[in-house]
Amino acid sequence: MVDIASKINPKLAPILDRALSGQSLDLDEGYALIESDASQLTTLMWAASELRNNTQQTRKITYSRKIFLPLTNLCRDRCGYCTFVKGPEQAGAHTMSPDEVLKVARQGQSLGCKEALLSLGDHPEYRHPEILDTLREFGFNSTIDYVAAMSRLILEETGLLPHTNCGLLDKDEISVIAPWNVSMGIMLESTSMALHNVGGAHYKTVTKAPVDRLNTLSNAGELGVAMTTGILIGIGETHKDRVDSLMKIRKINEEYGNIQEIIIQNFRAKNDTRMSAIPDANVLDLLKTQAVARLFMGASMNIESPPNLNEESCQTYLLAGINDWGGISPLTKDFINPERAWPEVSKLRRLTSDAGFELRERTALFPDYVSSGKWFISSSVRQKVLDITSPDGYIKTDLERW
Repeated sequence: MVDIASKINPKLAPILDRALSGQSLDLDEGYALIESDASQLTTLMWAASELRNNTQQTRKITYSRKIFLPLTNLCRDRCGYCTFVKGPEQAGAHTMSPDEVLKVARQGQSLGCKEALLSLGDHPEYRHPEILDTLREFGFNSTIDYVAAMSRLILEETGLLPHTNCGLLDKDEISVIAPWNVSMGIMLESTSMALHNVGGAHYKTVTKAPVDRLNTLSNAGELGVAMTTGILIGIGETHKDRVDSLMKIRKINEEYGNIQEIIIQNFRAKNDTRMSAIPDANVLDLLKTQAVARLFMGASMNIESPPNLNEESCQTYLLAGINDWGGISPLTKDFINPERAWPEVSKLRRLTSDAGFELRERTALFPDYVSSGKWFISSSVRQKVLDITSPDGYIKTDLERW
Protein backbone atom coordinates (compact mmCIF):
# COMPACT_ATOMS: atom_id res chain seq x y z
CA MET A 1 0.00 0.00 0.00
CA VAL A 2 1.28 3.44 -0.90
CA ASP A 3 1.77 5.80 2.03
CA ILE A 4 0.05 8.95 0.74
CA ALA A 5 1.15 11.11 3.65
CA SER A 6 4.79 10.41 2.88
CA LYS A 7 4.35 11.92 -0.56
CA ILE A 8 3.41 15.36 0.84
CA ASN A 9 6.25 17.80 1.35
CA PRO A 10 6.60 17.93 5.17
CA LYS A 11 6.92 21.71 5.02
CA LEU A 12 3.51 21.97 3.37
CA ALA A 13 1.60 19.58 5.64
CA PRO A 14 1.18 21.97 8.61
CA ILE A 15 0.26 24.81 6.26
CA LEU A 16 -2.44 22.72 4.64
CA ASP A 17 -3.69 21.63 8.06
CA ARG A 18 -4.01 25.28 9.10
CA ALA A 19 -5.84 26.20 5.92
CA LEU A 20 -8.23 23.26 6.19
CA SER A 21 -9.00 24.18 9.79
CA GLY A 22 -10.11 27.64 8.67
CA GLN A 23 -7.06 29.61 9.78
CA SER A 24 -5.65 32.49 7.71
CA LEU A 25 -2.30 31.80 6.13
CA ASP A 26 0.47 34.37 6.29
CA LEU A 27 2.62 35.52 3.39
CA ASP A 28 5.43 33.04 4.01
CA GLU A 29 2.94 30.18 4.05
CA GLY A 30 1.40 31.46 0.83
CA TYR A 31 4.85 31.67 -0.72
CA ALA A 32 5.60 28.09 0.32
CA LEU A 33 2.46 26.84 -1.40
CA ILE A 34 2.85 28.79 -4.63
CA GLU A 35 6.57 27.90 -4.95
CA SER A 36 6.12 24.19 -4.24
CA ASP A 37 7.28 21.87 -6.97
CA ALA A 38 5.05 20.15 -9.51
CA SER A 39 4.88 16.93 -7.48
CA GLN A 40 2.73 18.75 -4.91
CA LEU A 41 0.14 20.08 -7.35
CA THR A 42 -2.39 17.30 -6.83
CA THR A 43 -2.06 17.71 -3.06
CA LEU A 44 -2.73 21.45 -3.30
CA MET A 45 -5.72 20.83 -5.54
CA TRP A 46 -7.12 18.18 -3.19
CA ALA A 47 -6.76 20.49 -0.18
CA ALA A 48 -8.35 23.42 -2.04
CA SER A 49 -11.29 21.25 -3.10
CA GLU A 50 -11.72 19.91 0.43
CA LEU A 51 -11.74 23.42 1.85
CA ARG A 52 -14.40 24.52 -0.61
CA ASN A 53 -16.55 21.40 -0.22
CA ASN A 54 -16.39 20.98 3.55
CA THR A 55 -16.99 24.57 4.55
CA GLN A 56 -19.42 25.76 1.89
CA GLN A 57 -21.43 22.56 2.41
CA THR A 58 -22.69 22.71 -1.14
CA ARG A 59 -21.95 21.15 -4.49
CA LYS A 60 -23.17 24.20 -6.39
CA ILE A 61 -21.03 25.93 -9.02
CA THR A 62 -22.40 29.26 -10.17
CA TYR A 63 -22.47 31.36 -13.32
CA SER A 64 -24.21 34.56 -14.41
CA ARG A 65 -26.26 34.72 -17.61
CA LYS A 66 -25.30 38.10 -19.01
CA ILE A 67 -24.93 40.51 -21.86
CA PHE A 68 -21.62 42.27 -22.45
CA LEU A 69 -21.91 45.97 -23.31
CA PRO A 70 -18.64 47.60 -24.45
CA LEU A 71 -19.88 51.17 -23.90
CA THR A 72 -16.72 52.62 -25.43
CA ASN A 73 -13.41 51.10 -26.44
CA LEU A 74 -11.57 54.40 -26.09
CA CYS A 75 -9.25 54.51 -23.08
CA ARG A 76 -6.53 56.67 -21.57
CA ASP A 77 -4.21 53.63 -21.33
CA ARG A 78 -2.36 51.19 -23.57
CA CYS A 79 -1.54 47.85 -21.95
CA GLY A 80 0.87 45.45 -23.58
CA TYR A 81 -1.70 42.65 -24.01
CA CYS A 82 -4.89 44.53 -24.92
CA THR A 83 -6.79 44.47 -28.20
CA PHE A 84 -10.01 45.93 -26.79
CA VAL A 85 -8.79 49.53 -26.75
CA LYS A 86 -8.78 51.61 -29.93
CA GLY A 87 -7.68 55.13 -30.73
CA PRO A 88 -10.34 57.55 -32.03
CA GLU A 89 -9.12 57.20 -35.63
CA GLN A 90 -8.58 53.43 -35.57
CA ALA A 91 -10.90 51.03 -37.33
CA GLY A 92 -13.34 49.63 -34.82
CA ALA A 93 -13.33 52.60 -32.46
CA HIS A 94 -16.86 53.00 -31.16
CA THR A 95 -18.96 54.49 -28.39
CA MET A 96 -22.42 52.97 -28.03
CA SER A 97 -25.43 55.26 -28.21
CA PRO A 98 -28.25 54.91 -25.65
CA ASP A 99 -30.42 53.38 -28.39
CA GLU A 100 -27.76 50.75 -29.12
CA VAL A 101 -27.39 49.97 -25.43
CA LEU A 102 -31.12 49.55 -24.94
CA LYS A 103 -31.49 47.39 -28.06
CA VAL A 104 -28.88 44.88 -26.84
CA ALA A 105 -30.29 44.95 -23.31
CA ARG A 106 -33.77 44.10 -24.56
CA GLN A 107 -32.38 41.26 -26.67
CA GLY A 108 -30.59 39.93 -23.60
CA GLN A 109 -33.75 40.21 -21.55
CA SER A 110 -35.62 38.13 -24.12
CA LEU A 111 -32.94 35.43 -23.85
CA GLY A 112 -33.26 35.15 -20.09
CA CYS A 113 -30.19 37.18 -19.14
CA LYS A 114 -30.11 38.75 -15.67
CA GLU A 115 -26.83 40.71 -15.77
CA ALA A 116 -25.69 43.60 -17.94
CA LEU A 117 -21.90 43.87 -17.80
CA LEU A 118 -20.90 47.43 -18.68
CA SER A 119 -17.24 47.54 -19.66
CA LEU A 120 -15.25 50.43 -21.08
CA GLY A 121 -11.90 52.15 -21.18
CA ASP A 122 -10.73 54.15 -18.18
CA HIS A 123 -11.72 57.86 -18.36
CA PRO A 124 -11.10 58.09 -22.13
CA GLU A 125 -11.70 61.87 -22.18
CA TYR A 126 -8.42 62.37 -20.27
CA ARG A 127 -6.54 61.20 -23.36
CA HIS A 128 -9.10 61.71 -26.11
CA PRO A 129 -11.08 64.89 -25.39
CA GLU A 130 -12.96 64.40 -28.67
CA ILE A 131 -15.11 61.74 -27.00
CA LEU A 132 -16.74 64.57 -25.08
CA ASP A 133 -18.33 65.75 -28.32
CA THR A 134 -19.92 62.32 -28.73
CA LEU A 135 -21.07 62.22 -25.12
CA ARG A 136 -22.58 65.71 -25.38
CA GLU A 137 -24.52 64.61 -28.44
CA PHE A 138 -25.98 61.91 -26.21
CA GLY A 139 -26.69 64.49 -23.49
CA PHE A 140 -23.85 63.80 -21.05
CA ASN A 141 -20.84 65.77 -19.83
CA SER A 142 -18.52 62.94 -18.79
CA THR A 143 -17.98 59.21 -19.09
CA ILE A 144 -19.06 58.77 -15.48
CA ASP A 145 -22.39 60.52 -16.11
CA TYR A 146 -22.86 58.39 -19.23
CA VAL A 147 -22.15 55.13 -17.39
CA ALA A 148 -24.57 56.04 -14.61
CA ALA A 149 -27.29 56.97 -17.09
CA MET A 150 -26.85 53.78 -19.13
CA SER A 151 -26.97 51.72 -15.93
CA ARG A 152 -30.21 53.41 -14.94
CA LEU A 153 -31.67 53.01 -18.42
CA ILE A 154 -30.93 49.28 -18.46
CA LEU A 155 -32.22 48.72 -14.94
CA GLU A 156 -35.47 50.63 -15.38
CA GLU A 157 -36.31 49.57 -18.94
CA THR A 158 -35.32 45.90 -18.89
CA GLY A 159 -34.79 44.84 -15.28
CA LEU A 160 -31.30 43.54 -16.09
CA LEU A 161 -28.94 44.17 -13.18
CA PRO A 162 -25.95 46.31 -14.20
CA HIS A 163 -22.42 45.44 -13.12
CA THR A 164 -19.89 48.07 -14.19
CA ASN A 165 -16.14 47.76 -14.85
CA CYS A 166 -14.79 51.16 -15.82
CA GLY A 167 -11.38 51.47 -14.19
CA LEU A 168 -10.20 53.77 -11.43
CA LEU A 169 -12.91 55.57 -9.50
CA ASP A 170 -12.93 57.94 -6.56
CA LYS A 171 -15.73 57.91 -4.01
CA ASP A 172 -17.68 60.69 -5.69
CA GLU A 173 -17.63 58.80 -9.00
CA ILE A 174 -18.67 55.52 -7.38
CA SER A 175 -21.51 57.36 -5.66
CA VAL A 176 -22.86 58.47 -9.04
CA ILE A 177 -22.77 55.01 -10.61
CA ALA A 178 -23.48 52.67 -7.69
CA PRO A 179 -27.19 53.40 -7.12
CA TRP A 180 -27.97 51.81 -10.50
CA ASN A 181 -25.60 48.85 -10.16
CA VAL A 182 -25.98 45.67 -8.15
CA SER A 183 -22.18 45.36 -7.93
CA MET A 184 -19.06 46.73 -9.60
CA GLY A 185 -15.57 45.52 -10.43
CA ILE A 186 -11.96 46.32 -11.14
CA MET A 187 -9.16 43.81 -11.73
CA LEU A 188 -6.11 44.41 -9.57
CA GLU A 189 -4.12 42.27 -12.03
CA SER A 190 -0.86 42.44 -10.06
CA THR A 191 0.94 44.39 -7.36
CA SER A 192 4.25 43.90 -9.21
CA MET A 193 5.87 47.23 -10.08
CA ALA A 194 8.33 45.35 -12.31
CA LEU A 195 5.51 45.17 -14.87
CA HIS A 196 5.86 48.94 -15.27
CA ASN A 197 9.49 48.69 -16.41
CA VAL A 198 10.44 49.20 -20.05
CA GLY A 199 8.81 46.45 -22.11
CA GLY A 200 6.60 45.29 -19.24
CA ALA A 201 2.89 44.60 -19.51
CA HIS A 202 2.08 47.90 -17.76
CA TYR A 203 4.88 49.99 -19.21
CA LYS A 204 3.77 53.63 -19.56
CA THR A 205 0.28 52.89 -18.26
CA VAL A 206 -1.33 55.45 -15.97
CA THR A 207 -4.17 53.40 -14.46
CA LYS A 208 -2.43 50.15 -13.52
CA ALA A 209 -0.49 51.38 -10.48
CA PRO A 210 -1.46 48.87 -7.77
CA VAL A 211 -2.05 51.54 -5.13
CA ASP A 212 -4.63 53.26 -7.33
CA ARG A 213 -6.54 50.10 -8.10
CA LEU A 214 -6.51 49.07 -4.46
CA ASN A 215 -7.79 52.54 -3.55
CA THR A 216 -10.77 52.00 -5.86
CA LEU A 217 -11.58 48.76 -4.03
CA SER A 218 -11.26 50.55 -0.69
CA ASN A 219 -13.38 53.48 -1.88
CA ALA A 220 -16.10 51.02 -2.81
CA GLY A 221 -15.77 49.32 0.55
CA GLU A 222 -16.29 52.58 2.40
CA LEU A 223 -19.47 53.13 0.39
CA GLY A 224 -20.74 49.58 0.88
CA VAL A 225 -20.41 48.52 -2.76
CA ALA A 226 -19.78 44.83 -3.47
CA MET A 227 -16.79 44.41 -5.78
CA THR A 228 -15.30 41.79 -8.05
CA THR A 229 -11.54 41.83 -8.52
CA GLY A 230 -8.75 39.42 -9.36
CA ILE A 231 -5.29 38.76 -10.70
CA LEU A 232 -3.98 38.18 -14.20
CA ILE A 233 -1.27 35.54 -14.28
CA GLY A 234 1.49 35.02 -16.81
CA ILE A 235 2.13 38.69 -17.67
CA GLY A 236 5.63 38.80 -16.18
CA GLU A 237 4.91 38.66 -12.47
CA THR A 238 6.59 36.19 -10.10
CA HIS A 239 4.77 33.52 -8.14
CA LYS A 240 5.35 35.52 -4.95
CA ASP A 241 3.80 38.56 -6.65
CA ARG A 242 0.58 36.58 -6.99
CA VAL A 243 0.44 35.88 -3.27
CA ASP A 244 1.30 39.52 -2.53
CA SER A 245 -1.65 40.56 -4.70
CA LEU A 246 -3.99 38.15 -2.95
CA MET A 247 -2.85 39.47 0.44
CA LYS A 248 -3.62 43.07 -0.56
CA ILE A 249 -7.10 42.01 -1.66
CA ARG A 250 -7.61 39.97 1.50
CA LYS A 251 -6.72 42.91 3.73
CA ILE A 252 -9.30 45.10 2.03
CA ASN A 253 -11.90 42.40 2.42
CA GLU A 254 -11.03 41.96 6.10
CA GLU A 255 -11.66 45.67 6.60
CA TYR A 256 -14.80 46.15 4.52
CA GLY A 257 -16.13 42.71 3.55
CA ASN A 258 -16.95 43.99 0.06
CA ILE A 259 -14.81 41.68 -2.10
CA GLN A 260 -17.41 39.21 -3.31
CA GLU A 261 -15.24 37.41 -5.85
CA ILE A 262 -11.65 36.91 -6.94
CA ILE A 263 -10.96 36.04 -10.56
CA ILE A 264 -7.86 34.01 -11.38
CA GLN A 265 -7.40 34.79 -15.05
CA ASN A 266 -4.71 33.37 -17.29
CA PHE A 267 -2.88 35.42 -19.92
CA ARG A 268 -3.50 34.42 -23.52
CA ALA A 269 -1.32 36.14 -26.12
CA LYS A 270 -3.05 38.14 -28.84
CA ASN A 271 -1.84 39.22 -32.24
CA ASP A 272 -1.08 42.89 -32.83
CA THR A 273 -0.02 43.53 -29.24
CA ARG A 274 3.37 44.17 -27.66
CA MET A 275 3.10 40.83 -25.88
CA SER A 276 2.07 38.73 -28.87
CA ALA A 277 5.22 36.59 -28.60
CA ILE A 278 4.91 35.93 -24.87
CA PRO A 279 3.94 32.29 -24.08
CA ASP A 280 0.47 31.74 -22.67
CA ALA A 281 0.15 30.96 -18.99
CA ASN A 282 0.07 27.17 -18.86
CA VAL A 283 -2.78 25.18 -17.37
CA LEU A 284 -0.74 23.56 -14.59
CA ASP A 285 0.39 26.98 -13.39
CA LEU A 286 -3.20 28.17 -13.51
CA LEU A 287 -4.40 25.18 -11.47
CA LYS A 288 -1.75 25.78 -8.83
CA THR A 289 -2.68 29.45 -8.58
CA GLN A 290 -6.39 28.60 -8.30
CA ALA A 291 -5.66 26.12 -5.50
CA VAL A 292 -3.40 28.53 -3.63
CA ALA A 293 -5.99 31.30 -4.00
CA ARG A 294 -8.61 29.06 -2.38
CA LEU A 295 -6.31 28.04 0.46
CA PHE A 296 -5.05 31.58 1.00
CA MET A 297 -8.38 33.39 0.71
CA GLY A 298 -10.42 30.85 2.63
CA ALA A 299 -13.53 28.79 2.08
CA SER A 300 -16.05 31.62 1.92
CA MET A 301 -14.43 33.55 -0.93
CA ASN A 302 -15.96 33.09 -4.37
CA ILE A 303 -13.22 32.16 -6.82
CA GLU A 304 -13.69 32.19 -10.59
CA SER A 305 -11.69 31.40 -13.69
CA PRO A 306 -13.26 32.11 -17.10
CA PRO A 307 -13.95 28.84 -18.94
CA ASN A 308 -13.63 30.34 -22.42
CA LEU A 309 -9.89 31.03 -22.00
CA ASN A 310 -9.16 27.28 -21.70
CA GLU A 311 -12.35 25.61 -22.80
CA GLU A 312 -10.65 22.30 -23.55
CA SER A 313 -9.35 21.93 -19.97
CA CYS A 314 -11.60 24.14 -17.86
CA GLN A 315 -13.29 21.17 -16.20
CA THR A 316 -10.11 20.61 -14.19
CA TYR A 317 -10.63 24.00 -12.51
CA LEU A 318 -13.32 22.33 -10.41
CA LEU A 319 -10.63 20.08 -8.94
CA ALA A 320 -8.59 23.12 -7.88
CA GLY A 321 -11.20 24.75 -5.67
CA ILE A 322 -13.04 27.28 -7.84
CA ASN A 323 -16.79 27.68 -7.33
CA ASP A 324 -17.80 30.03 -10.15
CA TRP A 325 -17.55 30.19 -13.94
CA GLY A 326 -18.23 33.93 -14.24
CA GLY A 327 -20.50 35.56 -16.76
CA ILE A 328 -21.66 33.60 -19.82
CA SER A 329 -23.58 35.27 -22.63
CA PRO A 330 -25.98 33.66 -25.10
CA LEU A 331 -25.93 36.88 -27.15
CA THR A 332 -22.75 38.95 -27.00
CA LYS A 333 -19.12 37.92 -27.39
CA ASP A 334 -16.32 38.43 -24.89
CA PHE A 335 -15.11 41.77 -26.22
CA ILE A 336 -11.93 41.59 -24.12
CA ASN A 337 -11.07 38.15 -25.54
CA PRO A 338 -13.09 38.10 -28.78
CA GLU A 339 -11.18 35.13 -30.15
CA ARG A 340 -12.43 32.97 -27.25
CA ALA A 341 -16.11 32.10 -27.60
CA TRP A 342 -18.28 31.50 -24.53
CA PRO A 343 -19.13 27.84 -23.99
CA GLU A 344 -22.77 26.92 -24.41
CA VAL A 345 -24.50 26.83 -21.03
CA SER A 346 -25.71 23.29 -21.78
CA LYS A 347 -22.09 22.21 -22.24
CA LEU A 348 -21.03 24.02 -19.07
CA ARG A 349 -23.80 22.28 -17.13
CA ARG A 350 -22.65 18.92 -18.47
CA LEU A 351 -19.00 19.60 -17.56
CA THR A 352 -20.07 20.68 -14.10
CA SER A 353 -22.39 17.72 -13.58
CA ASP A 354 -19.80 15.20 -14.77
CA ALA A 355 -17.44 16.50 -12.08
CA GLY A 356 -20.09 15.92 -9.42
CA PHE A 357 -21.46 19.44 -9.06
CA GLU A 358 -24.70 21.25 -9.80
CA LEU A 359 -24.64 24.34 -12.04
CA ARG A 360 -26.77 27.18 -10.67
CA GLU A 361 -27.45 30.62 -12.06
CA ARG A 362 -26.72 33.70 -9.94
CA THR A 363 -27.07 37.44 -10.33
CA ALA A 364 -24.03 39.69 -10.65
CA LEU A 365 -24.32 39.90 -6.86
CA PHE A 366 -23.23 36.56 -5.44
CA PRO A 367 -25.75 34.38 -3.57
CA ASP A 368 -24.11 34.85 -0.16
CA TYR A 369 -24.20 38.62 -0.66
CA VAL A 370 -27.84 38.49 -1.74
CA SER A 371 -28.92 36.35 1.20
CA SER A 372 -27.10 38.59 3.70
CA GLY A 373 -29.26 41.53 2.61
CA LYS A 374 -26.47 44.05 3.26
CA TRP A 375 -25.23 44.86 -0.22
CA PHE A 376 -28.10 46.41 -2.18
CA ILE A 377 -27.28 49.95 -3.27
CA SER A 378 -30.77 51.33 -3.85
CA SER A 379 -34.36 50.30 -3.28
CA SER A 380 -34.94 49.85 -7.02
CA VAL A 381 -31.97 47.51 -7.32
CA ARG A 382 -32.97 45.66 -4.16
CA GLN A 383 -36.48 44.95 -5.38
CA LYS A 384 -35.33 43.67 -8.76
CA VAL A 385 -32.86 41.31 -7.06
CA LEU A 386 -35.51 40.01 -4.68
CA ASP A 387 -37.94 39.47 -7.54
CA ILE A 388 -35.67 36.98 -9.28
CA THR A 389 -33.86 35.25 -6.40
CA SER A 390 -34.78 32.65 -3.81
CA PRO A 391 -34.01 33.12 -0.09
CA ASP A 392 -30.70 31.30 -0.64
CA GLY A 393 -29.60 34.02 -3.07
CA TYR A 394 -29.66 31.98 -6.30
CA ILE A 395 -31.84 32.74 -9.31
CA LYS A 396 -35.26 31.15 -8.83
CA THR A 397 -35.21 27.77 -10.54
CA ASP A 398 -38.24 28.57 -12.69
CA LEU A 399 -36.34 31.57 -14.14
CA GLU A 400 -33.23 29.60 -15.08
CA ARG A 401 -33.09 28.91 -18.80
CA TRP A 402 -30.63 26.36 -20.03
